[in-house]
Amino acid sequence: MLRYGLLFALCLTLAACATPPRVGSASAQWEPSPNFGPRKANYVVLHHTSSDTLARARATLTNPLTEVSSHYLIDRDGRVLQLVDENQRAWHAGESHWGGHSDMNSASIGIELVNNGREPFASAQVNSLLALLSDIQKRHKIPRANFLGHADVAPGRKTDPSGLFPWRQLASSGFGLWCEPPFELPPESFDAFLGLAALGYDMRDPFRAISAFKLHFSPSGGIDMDEADRGMLYCLVGKLMATGRE
Repeated sequence: MLRYGLLFALCLTLAACATPPRVGSASAQWEPSPNFGPRKANYVVLHHTSSDTLARARATLTNPLTEVSSHYLIDRDGRVLQLVDENQRAWHAGESHWGGHSDMNSASIGIELVNNGREPFASAQVNSLLALLSDIQKRHKIPRANFLGHADVAPGRKTDPSGLFPWRQLASSGFGLWCEPPFELPPESFDAFLGLAALGYDMRDPFRAISAFKLHFSPSGGIDMDEADRGMLYCLVGKLMATGRE
């Protein structure tokens, strides 16, 4: 009996010491970062690193002194590293607001793409991102409207993942909203500020919200909302109402 009691106690000890399985993509190489805390995700926020190399970005995202991290890091060649468990709160969005959420770190999965912000995103990198997003969407049931850029949730403070990011391509694969021209003419009663707020933008500074919207949906179209922007916005709000955010 003593022997069985000792074996039972040993089994309990081993179970208590066991490391729980990582929640994430099986295709990503695990490179754990210490900068995280618990939460549940309902959004994905995309970033570019501003770093020229994977090594430099990884060093920043895994250094305890920086207090910055993301769940995933994707190199130009398509290699995917996972730095934080998806069920944990990575520190990637900072001060952020979207759709009533004032702390996007607690509600999102962060993905960094190695890109200096002045270059097109590599095809292999985008392909890996699409595969990863499909994996994440299936496991977390994230609505298509909830795939966003850092600039969307931190307008004026951040401009990533730059105007060169292929949002249209992502939306065509089911990640994010998009509308194609020609756009339906919005009614005269349509208020663009209310439309931006309905999408999720923080409207405490309308100029910053407009800049973030144009970076995402019309990066080559000046700084003011023109009729095409209003048409795009009206269409996007309609799609959001049809598909939902939650």
